[in-house]
Amino acid sequence: MNKKQKKMLTRIIAASVLLIALHFVPIEGAARFVAYIIPYYIIGNDILRKAYKGIKNLKPFDESLLMAVATLGAIALALYNQSQGLSGDYVEAVAVMLFYQIGEFFQSMAVSKSRKNIASLMDIRPDYANIELEGQIKKVDPKVVKPGDTIIVKAGEKVPLDGVVIEGNSSLNTSALTGESIPQKVCSGDEIISGAINLSGLLKVRVTKSFGDSTVSKILELVENASSRKSKSENFISKFARIYTPIVVFSALALAILPPIFRGLVLGLPAMWQIWVYRALVFLVISCPCALVVSIPLSFFAGIGNASRNGILIKGSNYLETLSNVKTVVFDKTGTLTQGVFEVNAIHHSKIEEEKLIEYAALAESASSHPIALSLKKAYGKEPDTTRVKDIQEYSGNGICAKIDDLEILAGNEKLMEKFGIEPIKCHSIGTIIHVAINGEYTGHIVISDVIKQDSFKAIDDLKKSGIKQIVMLTGDLKKVAQSVAQKLKIDKFYGELLPDEKLNELEKVIDGKNPVAFVGDGINDAPVLTRADIGIAMGAIGSDAAIEAADVVLMDDNPAKIAQAIKISQKCLKIVKENILFALGIKVICLILGAVGIANMWLAIFADVGVMILCILNALRVFI
Repeated sequence: MNKKQKKMLTRIIAASVLLIALHFVPIEGAARFVAYIIPYYIIGNDILRKAYKGIKNLKPFDESLLMAVATLGAIALALYNQSQGLSGDYVEAVAVMLFYQIGEFFQSMAVSKSRKNIASLMDIRPDYANIELEGQIKKVDPKVVKPGDTIIVKAGEKVPLDGVVIEGNSSLNTSALTGESIPQKVCSGDEIISGAINLSGLLKVRVTKSFGDSTVSKILELVENASSRKSKSENFISKFARIYTPIVVFSALALAILPPIFRGLVLGLPAMWQIWVYRALVFLVISCPCALVVSIPLSFFAGIGNASRNGILIKGSNYLETLSNVKTVVFDKTGTLTQGVFEVNAIHHSKIEEEKLIEYAALAESASSHPIALSLKKAYGKEPDTTRVKDIQEYSGNGICAKIDDLEILAGNEKLMEKFGIEPIKCHSIGTIIHVAINGEYTGHIVISDVIKQDSFKAIDDLKKSGIKQIVMLTGDLKKVAQSVAQKLKIDKFYGELLPDEKLNELEKVIDGKNPVAFVGDGINDAPVLTRADIGIAMGAIGSDAAIEAADVVLMDDNPAKIAQAIKISQKCLKIVKENILFALGIKVICLILGAVGIANMWLAIFADVGVMILCILNALRVFI
């Protein structure tokens, strides 16, 4: 409980004690008025100030004005009754303000609870970095550390910047980033990210990114900006409140004035001003839109907080709302559904030594960081001598042409061979086939295969259970490889051998304009498709600037099963939002009618306002369950 909440609770307790005590104290006249004004001022002075500022700034129509007018009107009625020799009842005015503040207190506590997970995520911000200067370790602001500098991360400290371990072994706690509770083991040569906590050994790290470009900065920026992106439901409620509040104020004014005038001038009956003014005040209290204005944003905030606790970063409540309506999910294959760790499994029809074929292919791909290129380099077994490689020309989605030792080397798929008029030998193995030609003559092919992630089976199954109607896979890999993966995972449709622009075209065909379509990719090569989809979901996005920039939802590890979890959180959140809207409006409409005809009194008005608000807030917090 923060200082503001403690102060509010103190005021609530003080006003409640005074109100109960006054019930047993027999005082009348001016003393009674003064006695009840004290608890009223204790509990309501901030609301009165807000109402005054609203009028002063020409923005009067909010819940503070409604509470101020209703309670001051109730006090005026009590004073009028007292002037007529009756017992002035100030209890209702104080009670309305008291219960309203109790509702505000519940709201504040609820927001604090929903902020807890966001706050724990924000706690990943590093306070300092240890840098070695002149043989001594000094603490400096992470912002002054440059790429290439060496930092020291001791046991128990946060990793302040992204980098590569150059000395030491340890385990890192990445739960605040990924939701994964199992520590990650790291040693020399491993990349590590800022925000993780070093659990054991001392690490020397060569910094690869400045603080502004680091993972922790990107994540914090994402989270801090999430609340600024409002959903359609939130925008509707904001507009609704701006239109609704002045309507009910003038309606209450009409209820207080028109019936008495009609009774007196037209019907010749007693005007009964007191009764109709009281009904108007009850009408004002009932009409306060607090339940909607508070609970709807809170529901979305809780949803984003719950997702972040599980390592799912949603950039705004508008994306959370869109995610709940997704019926089609489109996947990239490599690195998303498969491990993206390729290995050379076979070499077929080689006209030269197999080691030499691997060497030429690895040298041709030496400038690439694609998983296929990395697998060739790994099979080669040593660092390629790039001085032997000249005139590298990449054919997007097809392969590489390069001069190696004055030989023209082609390494790529069948389309690349056909492009140069070379007839490749068909391969019946499942995997990615790298055909190699030397000086225009076909020389053989290399079989490289990927492995499906174990989590992918659960991910597809969970998506279908969560209501996803269609699952599609797009890949640049061979159609038979795509077919094999699709059949094993029971994916509805698949498209293989796609160039980057063809992936975008296939996605356009899937998007029907009726229901939102989500695309799931690794966030590096799929940025255009991630951007075009109604919802772009980046997989395994730790350390990937492209993923954080292009995607709407960022999964902080490479577990595809979290996609279904994100959809379930969004669906539950939107269900609660709809429940709150229907419940709040339904109760208010009924109570407004009862108040207008004189059946509802101020106590029912308190329930219609504060009671409904508290119930909606408690319902909103179910997002965490």
